[in-house]
Amino acid sequence: MNKAELRIIYLARQKSLSSSERAQKSRDITRLFFECVDFTKINLLHCFIPIEKFNEVDTAHILGALRENSPKTRIAVPRVNFETAELESLIYTSDAELIENEWGIREPSNGELVEVSTIDLVLVPGVAFDRTGHRVGYGKGFYDRFLKRCRPDCTKIGLGFFEPVDQIPDVHSGDTELNACITPDGIFTAGTRRKEDFATDGHR
Repeated sequence: MNKAELRIIYLARQKSLSSSERAQKSRDITRLFFECVDFTKINLLHCFIPIEKFNEVDTAHILGALRENSPKTRIAVPRVNFETAELESLIYTSDAELIENEWGIREPSNGELVEVSTIDLVLVPGVAFDRTGHRVGYGKGFYDRFLKRCRPDCTKIGLGFFEPVDQIPDVHSGDTELNACITPDGIFTAGTRRKEDFATDGHR
């Protein structure tokens, strides 16, 4: 199946999850995430805010645990710049206000803008992933362009509810390979699902 077909199938599966299923799966992803990342090496983390209408992974669990257990790691979240069609990263504090943009996506109303080159780890949303480290998004290309601007040694981790497919056939040069994908069932890197193969130092 190509990206368009995978998007239809997996988005429908994602939207069909009940509130309790989504919450439990998000907690399982959070647990695995903290098992595989060494935060002593992560100074700045970029994390997406879930789009509620798409029933995405609830990253509030990750953000809350980060603030409690890794207070030295700064957190940034995305904001869409509609003039440039690019994602920006703004520092996200516990008292930051989130407002809905014209697409109904929650993002910070203000905050410190950070350079993409200073980000050590990016948590990437995806409707579907494959075992070679590629993803299916929503077709707008915002994260594809954003990841191209990240440092080569910036760790890129996808978060999703479902086990990756073997391969997305229509990958192109605009796609960026992720270091890993975390689902409720495990941590998947290119060609494997063994957690011990995942680089935890943030500089794979």
